[in-house]
Amino acid sequence: MKRLIIIVEGETEEAFVKDVLGPYLLRFQIFDVRPIRIKTSAGQKGGFVNYVHLKNDVHRILKSEKEVVVSTFVDFFRLPKKYFPKSEECFEMIGSDAIIDCLEEAMAGQINDERFLPYIQKHEFEALLFASNKGFEKYFDKTSCEEANEIITKFDNPEDINSTANGAPSKRLVAIDPTFEKDSDGIIMALEIGIETILQKCPRFAAWAQQLIDKTQADQ
Repeated sequence: MKRLIIIVEGETEEAFVKDVLGPYLLRFQIFDVRPIRIKTSAGQKGGFVNYVHLKNDVHRILKSEKEVVVSTFVDFFRLPKKYFPKSEECFEMIGSDAIIDCLEEAMAGQINDERFLPYIQKHEFEALLFASNKGFEKYFDKTSCEEANEIITKFDNPEDINSTANGAPSKRLVAIDPTFEKDSDGIIMALEIGIETILQKCPRFAAWAQQLIDKTQADQ
């Protein structure tokens, strides 16, 4: 069984991998799932501000051990284009799915290691929180829950909630409740919703989870 390391942007994604995704993967006998925040500079971690930081982390981990699968869990929204492989070519494509597919393929091609599985979340982590109104019902007032439910019922797939300046999932959350804090509220909401619902409602995320299982279990 290979170790699974997922490079993430920040504290919320790190907690999500540890507390939500990791326990799910444990059902498939994937016992060693480790999130690592992007190292942005000496002594600092977190934030996807430069592709070079991410690339360096991937190379470092792949060189450090053989029996490992490395993946990424970063947002498409406000993705740093500078130094990103084939970014100009990819962003000329029509539709978010085509752009993300192109970017992931470019990452895989540049790293050029079968142990690497790039993943870019469409459009950002907060989209997963719209998989169900259960998270809102547990921690927000009635008005906020009603506003959230309007968005949830409008989008069959929460990953289709767009990434415009005011329409991104994170912006919608703050508009619903200005007190929303991603690092504290986000993971609690995800736990309340449950991984099964997120997998059911978010097909791109679900496909990635299955790829993680397949790649980590390969050649056992």
